Amino acid sequence: MLKVGHVVTRPGRRLGDAPVDIPVPEELETVPGIPITSREVDFYSREYPLQRQQVEHAADTEWAPSVGTEPMRKYQKEHDSAMEPYYALMNASGDLEATGTPTGEDVTELIKAHARELGYLEVGMTAHDPRYIYQDRRSHVKYTHAICLALEQDFVETQSAPSMAAEHGHYGTYEIQAPLGLKMVDFIRSLGYQAQVHGPSNHSAATIPMFVAAGLGQLGANGQLLTPHAGARCRLQIITTDAPVTYDSPVDYGFHAFCQVCQVCVNRCPGRALMREKVWWRGVEKNKLIYKRCRPVMARYEGCAICMKVCPINKYNAKVVMEHYIQTGQVLGKGTHDLEGYTLHPDSSEKYTFGYFGPGELPTFNGEFFEIPKGTREEATMNQYIKVISKEDPSAANPESDQALFDFRDRLREVIKGEGVSDSTMF
Repeated sequence: MLKVGHVVTRPGRRLGDAPVDIPVPEELETVPGIPITSREVDFYSREYPLQRQQVEHAADTEWAPSVGTEPMRKYQKEHDSAMEPYYALMNASGDLEATGTPTGEDVTELIKAHARELGYLEVGMTAHDPRYIYQDRRSHVKYTHAICLALEQDFVETQSAPSMAAEHGHYGTYEIQAPLGLKMVDFIRSLGYQAQVHGPSNHSAATIPMFVAAGLGQLGANGQLLTPHAGARCRLQIITTDAPVTYDSPVDYGFHAFCQVCQVCVNRCPGRALMREKVWWRGVEKNKLIYKRCRPVMARYEGCAICMKVCPINKYNAKVVMEHYIQTGQVLGKGTHDLEGYTLHPDSSEKYTFGYFGPGELPTFNGEFFEIPKGTREEATMNQYIKVISKEDPSAANPESDQALFDFRDRLREVIKGEGVSDSTMF
């Protein structure tokens, strides 16, 4: 039996449940939250500010539906229609005046209790760190306190990933979460303060650093926030406010070190997109996701989510996993079909691998599979034109080259003058 280093006590899974004690083995202790070098975070936020996926990777966001399955394309339209009314309300929430009279007293516990009553799994308070605000949203964020809210998505649906059921669980949670966030804003306004909701989908900043700072979890090897009750099976949302609140502190759940022992998500990733060893990236020590190997799988195989599904913290919860590790020195479920098995359904072309893959089995893909449009829509348009002219014979009269130039011009006009960046992260 391993020695217990410390015990983390968290509120129960649901409102009214008894608190849960999570033992952390001494050998898995690192630091509260995540190792970080603040001066490097400062530098990168200043010189290389973060940008939303819908902007930085707009080209592949536009491309993804073309390779997604027909049910995925159909559901995208349904989800976008369901979410569209909320985007305008969420974006305007920070301009609403308070409806109550402020007392000046700390309202942390009132806000937390109301969030739990509404069904949020986790809620915590921290500063809204401006270093993680996306470049095109910097003028949008109005308030300095961050209320971090995590809503759990359905376990059974998630465990069927990759599947349309899992995608309904994923995006269906957004459809529940959007109106809940607006209800939280209304509640805070009734206390006499202003509030602004960010997410789901239309986030104003990278959310995970704030959730880690608020003590709600730690960054996993799969690049997602691991929460103690549900692993990465949570959809994240932040409300900024001017209400007087008390900040929570980061917590060491043992996940930072546990992931290096576990490695199940790394071993089971179909695209080999997860790194075994941690690196320092933008001032944070983490297992860095390789986006260009992850995205092609997500787009073709119903959102993938295998790294979420096979995580022991998601499957069994932190208390059970840590207690098993203390007793046996082993990762619960590792090497079993129960934890590691998954099925890939055929993509729209049906030319890429599919079928069941158990422990130790992985699909293989050719190089073409990983060729996706890169960067912004403007960059992708330029790259496409470069491909056309690079194939031309400069000594030959080729009227097609003129047409290619006009096509390039028209496409660039469409990109520049067309619709702005969508708030949706579907696909």
